Amino acid sequence: MAQRLVLRRLLSLTVRTLPLQGQRMLPGLLAPRASLVPHGKAFGTSASCRNTFNVQDGSDFQDRVVNNPKPVVVDFHAQWCGPCKILGPRLEKMVAKQEGKVLMAKVDIDDHTDLAIEYEVSAVPTVLAMKNGDVVDKFVGIKDEDQLEAFLKKLIGA
Repeated sequence: MAQRLVLRRLLSLTVRTLPLQGQRMLPGLLAPRASLVPHGKAFGTSASCRNTFNVQDGSDFQDRVVNNPKPVVVDFHAQWCGPCKILGPRLEKMVAKQEGKVLMAKVDIDDHTDLAIEYEVSAVPTVLAMKNGDVVDKFVGIKDEDQLEAFLKKLIGA
């Protein structure tokens, strides 16, 4: 019973906070609920977080990609794929630069094999450009920032 109470208490606490400049934090004690950033600055959601999302399942893909009125870049990737680890952040950065004109969906092919098969993904990374539920462009492999920018501009019609 006591263990459950301790566990509940731990789960209800916020993340340990860092001491503010000039303050000491006693070892083993949790700081009171406070901001992690000194001087009252709050954390915000970055543009890349608002424009990029991980696909959870087939119906999520249908709702957030196929039925989306905005153009969507779909990044089919895998955790074990080295080139995916290079392209992913680069592509997220370029999507964030578009200021909400395009969204990015990330699809792990190991978790969503059905989507990879449906969209004929035979190698990773594969990136699809989708508009109004249709694939309008596609590339496989790594691209540099200039090529990604051209790919995105073509998708949004800029």
